[in-house]
Amino acid sequence: MLYAVFMSASLPPFPEPQDVLGEPELLQVGTVEDEPCLRADAARNRARLLEAAARLIAEHGAAGVTMEAVAAAARVGKGTVFRRFGDRTGLLMALLDHSSKKLQADFLGGPPPLGPGAPPLERLRAFGVAVLYRSAEQLDLQLAAQPDPTRKFAHPSVDALTTHVCVLLRQITPDADCELLARTLMGYLDPALIHHLTKQRGMSLERLEVGWADLVARLTRTEPPR
Repeated sequence: MLYAVFMSASLPPFPEPQDVLGEPELLQVGTVEDEPCLRADAARNRARLLEAAARLIAEHGAAGVTMEAVAAAARVGKGTVFRRFGDRTGLLMALLDHSSKKLQADFLGGPPPLGPGAPPLERLRAFGVAVLYRSAEQLDLQLAAQPDPTRKFAHPSVDALTTHVCVLLRQITPDADCELLARTLMGYLDPALIHHLTKQRGMSLERLEVGWADLVARLTRTEPPR
């Protein structure tokens, strides 16, 4: 798959989880001196829950991920899952955040054209292709993790991608309203739109890739790639 061209390494591993115990866990309350231990336990518990959720997605798809199912798979109390992630959307977004770290590492420090070292226009084209193929690979999860409209555009991972596009645009077209242009370009990469175009309209990813290059050229008033 073409997206693999832009990926410099495998996903960062989850932190090493604690050995699974036989009984559901109870919330532990300790003193101030216990805080470092509690933080370490919280990180291990979070990793265990994310790994359990990832297994459920692999076996049953995103529809198989409920707070109850994750708690049972991780062998912890359901309240632990709610304390860590708030709700199901928060849990799914945490899984996507883990994947997003890989994409951010690639466009911030990976090889060109996605990473530094290529002209900003080439980096912008490569960014869109990378996001398109990443979304196609994780479409089930991305759709299930869509937050409500009031949270969608303010999520840190979405904001990081939009900021990167805005930075590139300022280097290409410094006199434009780059923040609005960045939002327009990110709209083309929305998972719901990708699902509609590929699954419901039958468009190929190759067609969407060409469309991305054309949209970038029109918005930046540059020549499309030959």
